[in-house]
Amino acid sequence: MSESQPKLADTSEDARLWPRWLFLRALGLIFFSAFYSLAFQIHGLIGERGILPADFYLYELSTTFGAIARMWYAPTLLWLNASDRALTLIVGAGLIASLLLVFNFWPRLTIAVCEILFLSCIAALQDFSSYQSDGMLLEAGFLSFFFAPRGIRPALGASDPPSRFSLFMLQWEWFRIYFESGLVKLLSGDPHWRDFTAMDEYYQNGPLPSWMGWYVQQLPHWYHAGTVAITLGVELGLVWALFLPRRFRIVCFFVVTALQIGIITTANYCFLNYLVLSLGVLLLDDRPLARLGFPVVTPAAPESTRRFRIYRRVESVTLGIALYSTVAAFLLGGSGSILALPNRLLEPFRIANAYGLFAVMTPARYEIEFQGSNDGRTWIAYPFRYKPQDPKERPGFYAPYQPRFDWNLWFASLVPWRASPWVVLAQERLLEGSPSVLELFRADPFHGKPPSMVRTVVWQYWVTDLETKRKTGAWWRRQELGLFSGTVTRARDGSTVFSEAAF
Repeated sequence: MSESQPKLADTSEDARLWPRWLFLRALGLIFFSAFYSLAFQIHGLIGERGILPADFYLYELSTTFGAIARMWYAPTLLWLNASDRALTLIVGAGLIASLLLVFNFWPRLTIAVCEILFLSCIAALQDFSSYQSDGMLLEAGFLSFFFAPRGIRPALGASDPPSRFSLFMLQWEWFRIYFESGLVKLLSGDPHWRDFTAMDEYYQNGPLPSWMGWYVQQLPHWYHAGTVAITLGVELGLVWALFLPRRFRIVCFFVVTALQIGIITTANYCFLNYLVLSLGVLLLDDRPLARLGFPVVTPAAPESTRRFRIYRRVESVTLGIALYSTVAAFLLGGSGSILALPNRLLEPFRIANAYGLFAVMTPARYEIEFQGSNDGRTWIAYPFRYKPQDPKERPGFYAPYQPRFDWNLWFASLVPWRASPWVVLAQERLLEGSPSVLELFRADPFHGKPPSMVRTVVWQYWVTDLETKRKTGAWWRRQELGLFSGTVTRARDGSTVFSEAAF
């Protein structure tokens, strides 16, 4: 080896400069995807003429809580102004900040801006923000503020390597997403995980299937049973490699990366799997990446100034509270115990969460469809952008884009309509011809002239088999089950009348 060639031995045993650089670029892209999807939806969801207007929601909170309590309950910049223009500014600023993070411009500042702006949206989205993925991103963003290097253009940040505590907390989030999800699968009592049938209908019944998932659904039971075994083995066993020497971590990295790629290609879970995939990069250190051709950069110990020592103490205390709260969130979630107080205080900020994905498997696929009519006999469906609807339309790939309206309808279909009153509000907005709500659909079937009545109908869907698809071109077969919430009708005086129906 010539003297000009770098030696792998020069890298620190624990150096994480390249994994940090890669993770923060990925985090910027994930924030960008989150803001990008909100740009096309937020007015329809919580805008002035949206389904759940943010200004009305915040007004209701202001009549219930005091000045400080209400801002703690809903930590959002929209307290200053909740107009459509304010929503546009917040999302636009988030897009810019996330791109700056991608290009490694002032990473600590841009992470903080992304975190505050995304939290501002999530805190006001009400029913449209009840997803674990939102908490995962907010937790990762909060921890990454301490993990990121200082400076405006820090490059790899060799003069400011990540602290062990901040690195551990991001790894801890990655570990908890897997391990807690594995635990709840067994603790939930769902027999499907115990008899290895949990994946038999998984690709058919998930929120937003992909066409590749349709093909995987055709595979025999032994394959699906094998994926159950792999899933439980990874979530409950393999992830403990995080605490083992490098070679075990590298093996774990390749296995979980393959698992996440498999999930990404067979379903659309917005940015969730991309975030988990990116967190997995932190299993690596600089040495294996150097073997792949990444330049070797030796980190330097930061100068131990008084200001730096104070910052490290503040970081340690803050992350220590977050660490305790993550444990309390899982073990004492919902408890009124004094031991769970830190978790209750941090809950509105979603930076110390408990996770538990797919604890109970969905037994069937139901789809809610909005239909309009002018005579009560001929009903025309509002076409969705992303949900299965036309049996002959191929399921698509949308992730990391997150269609919150379509996604929420999947959850609403699993319970009685009274658990999701926003569905009736959406019917009312369609009756009013709200442009922002109509934008949530692929098209306006009434061409700007709202119908006199809007109802919701629920269907059950099943994937077709290969032979049926070859003969008919249908990806799905479906059966109408009846009305979901009921019908909203426009009265002569312009008011709306709701005729309830139960499903």
